[in-house]
Amino acid sequence: MKANRSTSVAGRKAAPLALGALGVVLFSVTFPATTAAEASFSPVEVGVGRSVIGGVVAITVLLLRRQPLLPPRDVLGRMLIVAGPVGFGFGLFSALALRYVDSVHGAVLTGLIPAATAGVAVWRAGERPRRAYWAALAFGLAVVIGFAIVQGGGHLSVADLLLLVAVGIAGLGYAEGGAIAREHGGWRVICWAIILAMPVTVPVTLVALVTDPPGHVTAGAAAGLAYVGVISMVVGFFAWYHAMAAGGVARIGRLQIAQPALTLGWSALLLREHVGLLSATAAAAVIAATAVGRNARVDTSAAAAGPAGADPRVRTAQARRAVGPATGSSLS
Repeated sequence: MKANRSTSVAGRKAAPLALGALGVVLFSVTFPATTAAEASFSPVEVGVGRSVIGGVVAITVLLLRRQPLLPPRDVLGRMLIVAGPVGFGFGLFSALALRYVDSVHGAVLTGLIPAATAGVAVWRAGERPRRAYWAALAFGLAVVIGFAIVQGGGHLSVADLLLLVAVGIAGLGYAEGGAIAREHGGWRVICWAIILAMPVTVPVTLVALVTDPPGHVTAGAAAGLAYVGVISMVVGFFAWYHAMAAGGVARIGRLQIAQPALTLGWSALLLREHVGLLSATAAAAVIAATAVGRNARVDTSAAAAGPAGADPRVRTAQARRAVGPATGSSLS
């Protein structure tokens, strides 16, 4: 009996990790797929148009599941925070950047997304990171900027700045979306986010198609656009948000540390891009810095603990809702 119970518990713990790993693998192909799509489509058509494709999928899923197409009013404001970065912000900024740099370069810079996600989650939870977090983040940022300057011939390029903006807004969307997913389910959260973004993404995509119509559409470009529209925008987030809701933002979020290395591999395999020693070294340094930062301990501030005199059980429940299960001593 005890053995069966232990096996059941182990299975429940492993399932979120497996889903989170699946999400990371699916996300790691996004940059190579974006680069492939831009062989025929403009950055706006790829970066924003992918959300329109995802929106069609999201509406279909919600209708088939007989779910409301819009979130409840009590989370509408928070869902708008997710809709901006996830719905079109990250896709647009990264697609614009990848017109000028390869996906290997982009993978190194966006390796800071897990650290950005942790930082936003800590900020939203009102916690105080210890020095190890800030030291790791500063080191990772220094590596990223140094790599970009060396690659850019002595200065940061516009593409680098666009990728850094993409990193920041991705952290915001991931952290807030993961928190809401605990209450409403990961698949609902991403569907609602994409649908809320459609009043912006649909007209912007239509204008882009009229002013800069696609040229000869190759099979590779079509496949790349389909991938980022369906897999990166919807299927990957189904797995990712559900994993964070079930296994905790801290525990699952650490899996994303492997994403830059996976992207380097996909870039070399699918696009035949060269992964030089500088890129590999910089990626390894960013991964190491992110790993240290995500495991750095934090203290809970009075604001996060709730009003003075509140029932400790209430404060505990509030903290769990803010930072996720089992995150009391680590960055969420």
